[in-house]
Amino acid sequence: MGEADAGTPSFEMTWSSTTSSGYCSQEDSDSELEQYFTARTSLARRPRRDQDEPVEWETPDLSQAEIEQKIKEYNGQINSNLFMSLNKDGSYTGFIKVQLKLVRPVSVPASKKPPSLQDARRGPGRGTAVKRRTSFYLPKDAVKHLHVLSRTRAREVIEALLRKFLVVDDPRKFALFERAERHGQVYLRKLSDDEQPLRLRLLAGPSEKALSFVLKENDSGEVNWDAFSMPELHNFLRILQREEEEHLRQILQKYSYCRQKIQEALHACPLG
Repeated sequence: MGEADAGTPSFEMTWSSTTSSGYCSQEDSDSELEQYFTARTSLARRPRRDQDEPVEWETPDLSQAEIEQKIKEYNGQINSNLFMSLNKDGSYTGFIKVQLKLVRPVSVPASKKPPSLQDARRGPGRGTAVKRRTSFYLPKDAVKHLHVLSRTRAREVIEALLRKFLVVDDPRKFALFERAERHGQVYLRKLSDDEQPLRLRLLAGPSEKALSFVLKENDSGEVNWDAFSMPELHNFLRILQREEEEHLRQILQKYSYCRQKIQEALHACPLG
């Protein structure tokens, strides 16, 4: 495999799940969209059974000699051909594995079929700038091995992943996390845009328990309205109106039922 251009990661994609994707048209299946754009799911922060616990990773600055030694140690510990390589300019290339844990559908151009593994390797073709979109679910727990540079940033990894699968959603809707298992507990930390995943991989070593990467929705607690398109925002308003009407109906029904029971009780009481 040839060296990747500076700042542009090259990719080898590997699926670890055979779960099929569910597809729905944004124009033809409004009910499917409501599952995605429901106010309770997308606008409200829902309590989670297992909260992510913040953990600080050690990220010391390494000299060139230390980097070379770390790479030798790393390559000596892996049981595959996913080696790290030191470049002449002092940078290094290697592989990171990213697990996708997306619970919501993603959007692709409606004129394009959902991307297969071969499509992802070829990359986006011409004519992708279309107005219509199709929403579909990526396979659950899909895993990708990415060949990246040491200076490749987390935000570039997210953007490249979306581009490879023709996903037209705003990259700000997604975040790259690092995951670690310690003493029977699982810890997650969201990477900042400028952090370098391959550097973190080198420092942690090849153990997946010590460090792994996960792509998830960027649920920060505050809704970034600028990240949504006009059709999505209009859809939110429609759903909010429907939920408001449903809540009002339930409240009126509840009080009407109570009023009816009280009146029945009054009529059943003997006079005097």
